Amino acid sequence: MAEPGRGTKIAVCGAGSVGSTVAYAALLRGLADEIVLYDIATALVQAQAGDLNDGAAFAPPATIVGSDDPAACAGADVVVMTAGARQKPGQTRLDLAEVNIGITRSVLGAVRQHAPDAIYIIVTNPCDVLAYAAVGFLDLPAGRVFGSGTVLDTARLRYLLSRRLHVSTRSVHALVAGEHGDTEIVLWSSANVGGVPLASYDVEGRAIPVSEYGEIRDAVANSAYTVIEGKGATNYAIGLAMADIMSAVLRDEHRFLPVSTLFTGQYGISDVCLSAPCVVGTNGAAGPAVLPLDDTDLEGLRASAEALRHQNRKLGLPSPTN
Repeated sequence: MAEPGRGTKIAVCGAGSVGSTVAYAALLRGLADEIVLYDIATALVQAQAGDLNDGAAFAPPATIVGSDDPAACAGADVVVMTAGARQKPGQTRLDLAEVNIGITRSVLGAVRQHAPDAIYIIVTNPCDVLAYAAVGFLDLPAGRVFGSGTVLDTARLRYLLSRRLHVSTRSVHALVAGEHGDTEIVLWSSANVGGVPLASYDVEGRAIPVSEYGEIRDAVANSAYTVIEGKGATNYAIGLAMADIMSAVLRDEHRFLPVSTLFTGQYGISDVCLSAPCVVGTNGAAGPAVLPLDDTDLEGLRASAEALRHQNRKLGLPSPTN
């Protein structure tokens, strides 16, 4: 959180479709007094900032800066990493890992020199692998580096369930956990609608049988691929999800959000970043919290962790706990 007398500042690394939409969502929500877009593509970053400034009169007051100099990020309260190679149709998030680790290390290494006290949030995919790498090379206190995780996946799940049950998404309490990607799981054992366990929910003849859980999980996990195939990238939904996460940090909301953090024994899982509910506030992400999961959910979460751990080993990433 900003010091008394100093305005809040967000720095978004990467001025492509995701980074610019994150900045746009932050502007509309009035999350910061200054929003910086940082990208080595000078013409692009200046054009994106200029476009946002042209519409600034329609949003809460904020200064918007576009720069190819990492020094522009100095004093940022939150640094959001969106720069990286774009996911192509048919390409999994984990396929992106090697090239995006190099980009993340280079970009955030430069920004950290100017914003050592910031909270760092990794959006670039695969965000769990990159969060794990960033925890290691940024060398910051636990919780100050985390990934956007399954916050967006959870929103997708709640939307699908709300449509099926004809209720508001705000009445659906269900979480996606694990990898932000192919091995993610739905925590079905804790899912409820207005406090009624999903497994026993049946109002006006609307219910979701357990036999359809797998189909719903697959729809959530594959949602991004469908969007990418149609328009080349996802940006609006992740921009809105990031605005929610940044709000929790900058406004010290202490919200439970399924962000991707380093596990240190929770659920019997260690030395890997993946998503489970954490308390997000001005100091970053605390947790993850340990929920009472049934055997199926616990097995799925551990399997997702092992898939990510295997990828980290394959990429030769050093353990940040050593």
